Amino acid sequence: MSVKRDIRSLSQDQMVQFFEANGEKAFRAKQVYQWLWQKSASSFNEMTNLSKSTRCLLEEHFYFNLLEVDLMQRSKDGTIKNAVKLHDGAMVESVLIPTEKRITACVSSQVGCSLDCTFCATASLKRMRNLTPDEIYDQVVVIDQQGKEYFDRPLTNIVFMGMGEPLLNYNNVLQAIDKITDPKGLGMSPKRITLSTIGVPKLIKKMADDQVKFGLAISLHSAIEEKRAKLMPLAHKSTTLSDLRESLQYWYYNTGRGVTFEYVIWRGINDEEADAIALAKFCGAIPTKVNIIQYNPIDNGPYTQASQEAVDMYKRILAKRRIVSTVRHSRGQDIDAACGQLANKSGD
Repeated sequence: MSVKRDIRSLSQDQMVQFFEANGEKAFRAKQVYQWLWQKSASSFNEMTNLSKSTRCLLEEHFYFNLLEVDLMQRSKDGTIKNAVKLHDGAMVESVLIPTEKRITACVSSQVGCSLDCTFCATASLKRMRNLTPDEIYDQVVVIDQQGKEYFDRPLTNIVFMGMGEPLLNYNNVLQAIDKITDPKGLGMSPKRITLSTIGVPKLIKKMADDQVKFGLAISLHSAIEEKRAKLMPLAHKSTTLSDLRESLQYWYYNTGRGVTFEYVIWRGINDEEADAIALAKFCGAIPTKVNIIQYNPIDNGPYTQASQEAVDMYKRILAKRRIVSTVRHSRGQDIDAACGQLANKSGD
C-alpha cells in the first residue's frame, strides 16, 4: 500500500495525474481542487459530487493536515485571538481585528521567529519551522468564518503581521496568497493583502521581479542606523538602511507601488526631532505612508509609549514633506493580541 500524502500538497496537475493513473476521469481533479481551496473542505465525505468509490480512493491515498483552534479569546473591543494547534502539535496565534468597515485577519507565517527584535514578544520564541501554504490558508478560513459568525460580515483584509518573518518563508507564503487570491480559491483581491517585513533586500527585489500584487509594509522604527541596530539587531546585521532603501526603490520602479512604514515611537529612544527628520528623509526615496503604531508593553521590558507631544511632532514634520501619516491605535491589548504581543501565552 502506498504511503498517504497530504491532499493539499498536490497541484491540480498532480491531481489530474493521480486520477488518470487510477482509471478516473481527469475532471475529478478540478472538482477536488474546488472542494479544497474554494469550499475549504476538511474531509473527503464533504465532497458530495464525488461517488462513494472515488471518495474511498482518495481516503486510501491521502489525508488532511488540519489545524484546530485550541483556544479562542475575545477582547472587550471585539478583537479575537486564536491559539491555533497545528497537525504536529506546534502552536501559532492569529487575530481577527474588527472595525466598522473591515474584518482583518492578522496571520502567522512561522512557528516562533528567528529574529531578535528587542521590543517584540514573538522574538522570545525559538523559530521551530515554517508554516505550510495550507496552514496559512487555514488561518484565513477560520477568521473568515469567525467574522461571519460573530460580526455577520466576511473577511475583508489580510495582514501578514503575526508570528514570524514572512519573507523567510517566501515560497510557502506566496503559494498561500496564490490560493487565497485565486478565483478558484478564496477569490480575495491581492490589493486587500499586506505583507509586513523587517526588510530583506534581496527578497524585496525578488517580490518585485515576481510582480506580486499585494501590498508591502516595512517594520522600520528608526531611520538612524545605530538606533535601528539596537532595536532590531538581526535586521541590522543582514542589511543596512542604505541597502533597504535601494531595494525599496527597486520595488517601486518595478511595480509602480509605494510602501507603508510601520513605526513605533518610544519614550527616550526615538522620540526626538532628529528621529522624525531622519524618517522624513528616508521616506523621500519612494512614495510612502507612515503608520505610527501605539506601543504595546511586553512583560516588564524597558520600552514605554512616547508622549502625545512626540507623536504630534512626528506628524508635523512628516506633513511638512507631504508624507501621509496615520496613528494606529492597537486592538486586543487585554488579551495580548496587539502588535508585538503574540507569544503563545494564551494558555498561561
